[in-house]
Amino acid sequence: MTAEERAEYERLRRHAAVRHRRARRAGSSVLLLLALLLAPLAVVAAWVHDTVSDTGRYVATVAPLASAPPVQDVLINRLTDRVVDNVDVPAVTDSLVRTLQDAGAPPSVLDGAASLEGPLRNAVRTVVDRAVTRVITSDAFPQVWEGANRRSHAAVVNMLTGDREGAVGAVNGTIQLDVGELVDQVRERLVDAGFEKAAAIPDTDRTITLFETEQLGKAQDAMRLLDVLGTWLPVLTVVVAALAVWTAPAHRVMLMITATGVGVMMVGLLVALAVVRRVYLDSVPPAVLPGDAAATVYDTFVRFLRDSTLTLLVVSVITALVAYLYGPGRLARGVRTAADRGTTATGRALENAGARTGAVGRRLAGHRQWITGVVMGAAALTLVLWNHPTVGAVALVVGIALAVLLLLAILAAAAGAAGQAADQAEQRTVP
Repeated sequence: MTAEERAEYERLRRHAAVRHRRARRAGSSVLLLLALLLAPLAVVAAWVHDTVSDTGRYVATVAPLASAPPVQDVLINRLTDRVVDNVDVPAVTDSLVRTLQDAGAPPSVLDGAASLEGPLRNAVRTVVDRAVTRVITSDAFPQVWEGANRRSHAAVVNMLTGDREGAVGAVNGTIQLDVGELVDQVRERLVDAGFEKAAAIPDTDRTITLFETEQLGKAQDAMRLLDVLGTWLPVLTVVVAALAVWTAPAHRVMLMITATGVGVMMVGLLVALAVVRRVYLDSVPPAVLPGDAAATVYDTFVRFLRDSTLTLLVVSVITALVAYLYGPGRLARGVRTAADRGTTATGRALENAGARTGAVGRRLAGHRQWITGVVMGAAALTLVLWNHPTVGAVALVVGIALAVLLLLAILAAAAGAAGQAADQAEQRTVP
């Protein structure tokens, strides 16, 4: 090509490259915005799905309520009031007065017996309160609480999913109770008691229709939608975020921006949880639930959501920090230089002490970037496979990954300068 043709070619190529970079930047920006909008929704959807559809997760959520003093106080007062209300104290005092009248007691005694209604009610309440308190605060109550919540939640899940494994199930818009096991037990006991003809009790009609509802179909549809959103919305969010980083011209910068954006969204979600908590506490009348009990109930129910949000916030901060440390910034270069000097000095000290790593150390030094990527990928995979990781789990995995990277860097530095020079010379002589 002539000089003019070469110049025109270079101009067109630069123009195409600029246009391509603009298209990639615009596409990555759209994907980034979508990922940031989906991030808090994905966290909430996953939490709701786990709490609603997973009986074990639900029981773990409500289990602390049985040991919370504010909740125990509410249960003790409610149960005590219900028992005392069922005790007819006026009838007891009236019966006592009639008995004394029949016995010919003087009027002063009759007046004293009639005035016993208040003290007797207080005595009954004291006795009942003491008995209920022993039950609620006993070590057996948390087990009873967990068992009751497990059975009731499993029944609701079976009803919403149409599963017939439990005693309660949903069939064609009706809620049915399977009494087959009860029928079998009754039949066996009747036979054991001598009623041999009870063995002929048929196995048909083993279900009882509890009630019919037109809203059951809608509830089951909502359950199926929640199952889809709770499972796939987090996956979609991760995929969209990864595409935003991959599409951007500067992958490291976009990774840092995406991690920072997700961290900001998690902070916003924590603020939203605090606002909802305040609104909830203001909306609950003290007569319905005392303030301390209402706060305990709310904090207990959302604690896993708050933990997941904090965990994702910590992961976002760590990701943004790692992306920055791999960059050309002055602080990043200083940290990398300090780390290299520290590992090199430690490795040289081991070498001088006679603990040379030889060929293994030289291989580690020659494939340092690949090894670093493998360690970081293994750490990320561990967090992905971890069932509901917490901030402590993230700190543990990151700490182990950093320790492994430092150890490998020290082993690479302990290979010995002479051995590394020999390897380099050998690589230069190989055709």
